[in-house]
Amino acid sequence: MSLGKTEVKYISRLTQIDVREEAVEGVAEKLSNILELFAQMEAADTKDVLPMAHPLDAVQRLRVDVVTEVDQHEKLQAIAPAVAEAHYLVPQVIE
Repeated sequence: MSLGKTEVKYISRLTQIDVREEAVEGVAEKLSNILELFAQMEAADTKDVLPMAHPLDAVQRLRVDVVTEVDQHEKLQAIAPAVAEAHYLVPQVIE
């Protein structure tokens, strides 16, 4: 598929991308090349190709889920200005 100046101007207006008049022909050629590549890819036979989430059969290593810190809940709430039912109380900021 080949694009002309009219199509490039229309596409540039739709996408709100300013294409200078002297660059229209070059942009048309580049867009036409991209569309040609899409046509070639579309023509490839993918009937027997299984869909996949990732091209590599890799597994992400995960760390062991263990607690590494000591519970300091009571110590930190003891120095808080206001606490109620194990929650920190703060001044209202939204009216």
